[in-house]
Amino acid sequence: MSKWTVLAGVVWVVLCVLAFTVDPILGALVLIFGAAGVVVVQLASSWDSHPDFEARELARSRRRKAKWERTAPAREKDAAKYAAHQARQAAKRRAGADTSS
Repeated sequence: MSKWTVLAGVVWVVLCVLAFTVDPILGALVLIFGAAGVVVVQLASSWDSHPDFEARELARSRRRKAKWERTAPAREKDAAKYAAHQARQAAKRRAGADTSS
């Protein structure tokens, strides 16, 4: 946690205690909106630590390339099966054309 989050949490707790001593409805209001404020401060403190678009895309392209290389044998096997299938289909067409003549 950042120091800003801790500071916001401490301020929120102090304000909640003070608000609840004055009025329970006011205390509930400070409790709810203060919690949202502390969450926003926490999210804002780590906003710049996330990778940018280019870094995410670079990592994604590296994973895609690794998967492509890892699945190359399966693609070659599928291509060989398809070529054999096409050869069988062509042989059937030639055999059918020869018998009809």
